[in-house]
This record gives sequence, C-alpha cells and structure tokens, in this order.
Amino acid sequence: MRNQIRKAGGTIGKIFGQEKNITTYNLARMNMLLHGVKDSEFEIYHGDTLTNDWDWLREMNPAKMPKFDAVVANPPFSYRWEPTDALGEDMRFKNYGLAPKSAADFAFLLHGFHYLKPEGVMAIILPHGVLFRGGVEERIRTKLLKDGHIDTVIGLPANLFFSTGIPVCILVLKKCKKPDDVLFINASEYFEKGKRQNRLLPKHIEKIISTYQFRSEEDRYSRRVAMGEIANNDYNLNISRYISTAKQEEAIDLEAVHTKLAALEKQIDEAAGKHNDEAAGKHNEFLKELGLPPLP
Repeated sequence: MRNQIRKAGGTIGKIFGQEKNITTYNLARMNMLLHGVKDSEFEIYHGDTLTNDWDWLREMNPAKMPKFDAVVANPPFSYRWEPTDALGEDMRFKNYGLAPKSAADFAFLLHGFHYLKPEGVMAIILPHGVLFRGGVEERIRTKLLKDGHIDTVIGLPANLFFSTGIPVCILVLKKCKKPDDVLFINASEYFEKGKRQNRLLPKHIEKIISTYQFRSEEDRYSRRVAMGEIANNDYNLNISRYISTAKQEEAIDLEAVHTKLAALEKQIDEAAGKHNDEAAGKHNEFLKELGLPPLP
C-alpha cells in the first residue's frame, strides 16, 4: 500500500524501497529481479513509510543518516492516516507540519524529501488536490514554494492507473533549485485512449522529458511561472491558473454560411412548392442585423 523507492549513488547505484502491503512488497522484489537488478543491488523493507518502521532510516546522527540521489514515490492517493503528537515532532515533518488526517499525500512527500541529498531530485505522483487544497496542506505547500523546493508541476491524463480514473500530477522537488520559477507542464491531452485505460506512448513521455530538461515553453502545454505570480495566486498551483487549456474557437465565415443557407431555403421552397413569407420575414430580420442581404 505504501511505497517509497530510492536510488543512492554510484554508476549503477543501489535501490532502496519500503512497502507496507505484503503482496505489493513481494511484487516489488520480483520486479527488481525481472528487470535484471541483482539481489545485492536492492534492498526493500516490509514496513510502514508513514510511521517510519525501518530503523535504518531513523538514524539521528547526520553523518550516518541515509541520503539519496533520487527519490520516486507513487503513494496511495489521499490515504487516511493517524497523525499523532509524536509524529508532529518527527524529524521529517517538524519544519512543515503534519498532513491532515483525511489525506496523507504531503506526509508521503515530506518523508521522501527528508532523505533527499542536497543535489538530488525527487518525483512523486499525487492527486491534483495537493496543488490547491487549503488548511495545513496550503501551509506545507507554501513553505515548500517559499523555500524554493518545488521545481516542476506536471499534469497527466485521467484514467492512467488501474486503481483510479482521476487525473494525477507529478511534483518534482529539489533542495537546491536555481531558477526562481516553477515549470508547469500540461500533458493531460497527450495520450492514447484505450478501452479501459489511457496510455502514455513513448512520444508523449519524450515530450514531457524534453520539456522538463530544457524548461522550454509551449502554448497551452508548458510555461515557466515566476514566484511572484505564484505568490499573487496565494501559492495555489492549480495548473489551469497558469496554462490556458481553452481552445480557440474557429472563425465563422458568415458570407459562406449565408450563401449555403440561401441555397437550402431555395431547395426547400422548390420541394414544397411554396414560400413561407412569415418565416422568411423573420429570417431576413436576423440577416439584416448581421449586415447581410436578405434571402430571395
């Protein structure tokens, strides 16, 4: 149920993970082996991420505390948990506050972020609610933004996962972010529609990665937003506030429509053998308002 995957230094590095659900835990281990990762190159612990069951992660000595180059997470969305006073003093949450009981999304985020190296990168999949919900989540989000830790917000299409059909986002976080802006990527319209699930094709993934790497901007797809604008929006990260998703309406050629309409009216008259003066009169009134000639 709860999953944190971390990769630490070296050419290949070593992968560390923590998972509470025993079935998912076994699947995670099997997944490593199926992808050619040797059992000496990964360590996955069967434990609860939120309560930090893994003793190794609770090391208090800064010199010995594990830190990772990359952190990726796909936690359960808006999971209900039991934040306690003791957790409020936990080193992972103390500087930011506890996520609300109704949604542990930011608790999972802060857990992974705590163990990130200063030069590391973290990516976590979360529901869109974390981008705009108020209360304590707003306070956590605001502090992360003011401290310069949220680097990129990526909106994904709906119905990508077996467990839920809702659209989700990816938050990319860094501890030493240089640009004084946040990159927004609206990838919600780029996918292949399936019968039961939508899919991201390689070309869709490559577009996201390229945009992220070069922090490039594209109309209706990506935009770099200055922190001042985000502050003016009360640190709300709702993607639609910064990237317009509205499609431009197609211009209507009134002359062409009028010509076609006149031809249709003539066909109707010829087929019926008569002309409805009252209807034509009303129609001509509308044409007059548009500055067009009346129907014959």
